[in-house]
Order: sequence, then C-alpha cells, then structure tokens
Amino acid sequence: MSAVTDRLPTFPWDKLEPYKATAAAHPDGIVDLSVGTPVDPVPELIRRALVAAADSPGYPTVWGTVALREALTGWVERRLGARGVAHTNVLPVVGSKELVAWLPTQLGLGPGDQVAYPRLAYPTYEVGARLARAEPVVYDDPVADLDPARVKLLWLNSPSNPTGRVLAKDELIRIVAWAREHGVLVFSDECYLELGWEAEPVSVLHPDVCGGTYEGLVAVHSLSKRSNLAGYRAAFLAGDAGVLGDLLQIRKHGGMMTPAPVQAATVAALGDDAHVAEQRERYAARRAALRGALETHGFRIEHSEASLYLWATRDEPCWETVAHLAELGILAAPGDFYGPAGDRFVRVAFTATDERVAAAVKRLGG
Repeated sequence: MSAVTDRLPTFPWDKLEPYKATAAAHPDGIVDLSVGTPVDPVPELIRRALVAAADSPGYPTVWGTVALREALTGWVERRLGARGVAHTNVLPVVGSKELVAWLPTQLGLGPGDQVAYPRLAYPTYEVGARLARAEPVVYDDPVADLDPARVKLLWLNSPSNPTGRVLAKDELIRIVAWAREHGVLVFSDECYLELGWEAEPVSVLHPDVCGGTYEGLVAVHSLSKRSNLAGYRAAFLAGDAGVLGDLLQIRKHGGMMTPAPVQAATVAALGDDAHVAEQRERYAARRAALRGALETHGFRIEHSEASLYLWATRDEPCWETVAHLAELGILAAPGDFYGPAGDRFVRVAFTATDERVAAAVKRLGG
C-alpha cells in the first residue's frame, strides 16, 4: 500500500522559503503579504466570551451547544438572506481547511468519482480529492466543462481565493439549476463573503439562488477573516439538512469537536456586526494603498473585487515577480500555487499591519 503522502502534491509554501529569506534580509525587515493570515487583535468581546467559557472540563458536542446553533441559524438568515433555517441546517466545523481537506472522504467518495473546483483555486480542494483517492478536475464553467455523470462534488468559491472574483447571482442560479438537474452536490466556499469591495457577493443559500430549498447545497463559512479568529479554528456549514445530518454522524465517530470555549466565542462573534465593520475599514484602507502602489510600480490588477487579496501581474513568470518583490523586502504568493493558469500572477494579501503596508507602499514607490 502506497503512503498517503504519495498521493499529495508538494506542500506549496515550502517552495517560498528562499524568497522569504531574501525578503527578511531587507534593512527595514520583511513585509509578508503571502499567506494572508490576520494580524489585527481579536475583538475584546470575543476574547471575553472565550475566557468566560474557559472552565470547560467536559467534552463538547460535535453539533455544538443550542446557543451556538441559534447563533449560526440567526446569522445565516440575517446576513445571507436565507429563510427558514433550522438547527438541522447548520453544523460547526474545526476550521474550514479541515473541512475542505476531509470532505470527499467523509462523503464516501473514492476511485471513479470526480471532485471539481475552479481552475484557479485554493490548493486544498485538490488535496481533499486526492486524500479520498477521487479524481480532481478543474473547470472554467462547470456547466460547459464537466461531465455530470462523474462529478460527485462541485466546489464553488465566491469570492475567489486567489483572484477575488465574485460569481454574479445569475451565474449562481444557472450553476445550481444544472447541478440539481444532474444530482451533483454543491459546496460553496463563501469564507470571504463579508469582504466585497467592488461587488456584493451572494450566497447559494439566498432564496433567489436556491429557490427556497437547500436541497443539494451547502455553504462553507469561516470566522477567521471577518473576526480575526484564524487561531481559534472557528467555521461552520449551512444548507442541506440531509447532507449535514450524515456529516454530523460521521464527525461524531471521528471526534471532530469544536472546543467549548471556541463555541462560546463564535456565539459572541456572530452576534456582533460592529467589529466586522471596523475590520473592513482597516482592510479597505490597506487595499487602496497597496493597489495604488502596485499599479504605480507597473502591475496590472485583475478581478480582486472582493476577498483579502490583489491578483497582480507584470506579465512575466510569477516566480520572477516573486523574486523581484523579495529584493524589495516584500513576500507575495506565486500564482501557480493556485493552478498552472496563475503562472504569470502573484497574490498579494493586504493582511499586514498598517505600518508594514506603509513600508511596502514606500518600497514600491507609492
């Protein structure tokens, strides 16, 4: 039996280490705009909730507390416009990356099954397919490009990581109708939905898209970006009760439990919109500064109408761009991390501190 690692690609971020060393040698230090990890403080009300729940000696439940499920259903209805969301329509998960990586396995997919995802995409969609021994396939337009007889799981990602592209409502309606016609399960990664800048992202759970039923549809949401909670591993699913019910049973057996203090923190985070608005303002200012500086420096920005990234190109191989920026003490993610179609782009995160963003702007001549 071959080792599981034989089925997996090389972990992409390891390839960036030499360029990180070059950037770190800059006299004023590195400006790391590669991974896109939050750097701003966890809001105080969330930290208070975590601390208040710290005395949690018993096992948490996989489905979460009643308070957590109430918070999830309430947020899905309030923020996504979904209707009639019951507790059976939500499921907390231990961070969205865990869910993406293990979902095909938990769905029982395997050899002969296809897992489809955008041509430019978060690498873990492919990893999840390979862990399950399913076949990963990419698409530009799922309706035109995919064989519905073989695709068992269709990943949507709007707003997109890495490009920031947003799928219009009409496009979502068309894809959902096609998927339902052919019995294809749709998981929509909407982790950046609250970070629309030049477009207003729409969830697959919006009644205009789903037609008032969640059959065959599941949305994936995370608190990592909206609430600076990447370190808490707080995420959740919402949608088809049958699919989530099966996943709940599987995850019970697997012990995939969100820690009780994190559940309490999630309740606090989803009940407060003010800290989300404040964080958006920080990101908006950093985005504007970096975009202007990159364009002044000769970059062209494509898409990027949402999310935490600028999808930028100098019309050269991406690793040449990475090397050029590293000499300026700036680390960006090469576009080919997200598929061969990104080989002339870099992904620039605007998650650094204001001071580091200002340093990058100065180095770019902005």
